Amino acid sequence: MARREKNSRFRQRLARPVRHAPHGWMPRLSPPELLLLGFALLSALGTLLLLLPIAAHEPLRWHQALFTATSAVTVTGLTVTDTSTLTLFGQAVVLVLIQLGGLGFMTFAALVLLLLGMRMPLQQQKLIRESLDYSSFKDLRRLVLVVISVALIAEAGGTLVLATTWVPEFGLQAGLWFSLFHAVSAFNNAGFAMLPGGLFNEVANPQVNSVMSLLFIIGGLGFAVIAELTQWRGRRRLSLHTKVMLSATLGLTLSTMAALLLLEWNNPATLGGLDSISARLWAAWFQAVTPRSAGFSTVDISALTAPSTLLTMLLMFIGAGPGSTASGIKVTTFVVLLLVARAFVRSTAQPAIFGRAISEQIVLKAVAVALAGMLLVFTSLLALTITEPGKAFLDLAFEIVSAFGTVGLSRGITDDLSVPGQLVVIVTMLLGRAGPISLGYFIATRKAGGIRYAEGQVHIG
Repeated sequence: MARREKNSRFRQRLARPVRHAPHGWMPRLSPPELLLLGFALLSALGTLLLLLPIAAHEPLRWHQALFTATSAVTVTGLTVTDTSTLTLFGQAVVLVLIQLGGLGFMTFAALVLLLLGMRMPLQQQKLIRESLDYSSFKDLRRLVLVVISVALIAEAGGTLVLATTWVPEFGLQAGLWFSLFHAVSAFNNAGFAMLPGGLFNEVANPQVNSVMSLLFIIGGLGFAVIAELTQWRGRRRLSLHTKVMLSATLGLTLSTMAALLLLEWNNPATLGGLDSISARLWAAWFQAVTPRSAGFSTVDISALTAPSTLLTMLLMFIGAGPGSTASGIKVTTFVVLLLVARAFVRSTAQPAIFGRAISEQIVLKAVAVALAGMLLVFTSLLALTITEPGKAFLDLAFEIVSAFGTVGLSRGITDDLSVPGQLVVIVTMLLGRAGPISLGYFIATRKAGGIRYAEGQVHIG
């Protein structure tokens, strides 16, 4: 009976998503419902547009259009059809979906509400605060405007620099479109490429490698970090979150680059097949940055050695920063888990970093997010092994972790998946993008229980 009443209330809220309040119109849906509904509607709209005859040179099937639209909205980059087979209209649809999905549906929703003068309920503000990893409600308007401004400036700058390479190669109109598409896709960590074969031909190009990787990093730091850095003048200390993100991003990138150089140096199918040392260094740098949700590649991912493949899967699972264009469990979650393990080994009372202790609430949140991510990956992988019985387990595992982290890297099996397998990946992409934000909202807004139980003993390890 209680479940029936709850479903009835949800249908009523869905039928009338806004209500009139004394201070203006307010959404009736809860933040997680609004977030998931927004992503689903964007995916559905994108699917309908891609099914139009003018969207592709050869008409797409419904599951191909749905997969492409969902991959764009969740800024994943996995594709069952080459982007070059889409017309200019179809590519524009993908580009708009990438922009909306990368900056976040809630960011645009907040911007629309602010521009229309509508008051956001406290719950919606909490979800936007959680999704952008921002602790203050007071400057929410400024933060949303900073997010949009930084995105447009970074994408415009990236387009101009990339155009110096691709305009001479493809001509003015095609070169500018190529540059714009890849700049937007790179900043939003989407992984969609218009060039046949991806960026393999640009493996030794310093301009393409540096600009694309810089856009990955900026988009993956998180908008709260970007907003703080834009105001930082060196006179005051950076926040703990910004310090952790900057140091962890640098540490993960350099250590991964060193590991890839060691593991792939003599692999003739990857680094070992490149002519110069500079090309190998650029390839190792690019592949060290891209797994944490970017999704582009300048070498054949399926040709990586087994250790490099597992390392790439770990980086895809970690992802980038909270409140960024990337997904995964997030870098800060991974750092907190490492700090908890270090505190346990050292028998210290609290995990700490940079002279600051990590609160119990943050520790619990990190554990919950990581565990939820592992359960989603395991469940999706189990389903995919059932729908795809003839494919290698490592390829399937790589595909699911890439979908969860909304990365877009693949070992070449995406377009060979059956329709049920594609649906499994679609659900994984949606939950991988929206799930951590919704989980963070539930943790941030949970209420203290009225009953406290006596502590019990459970043996661990």
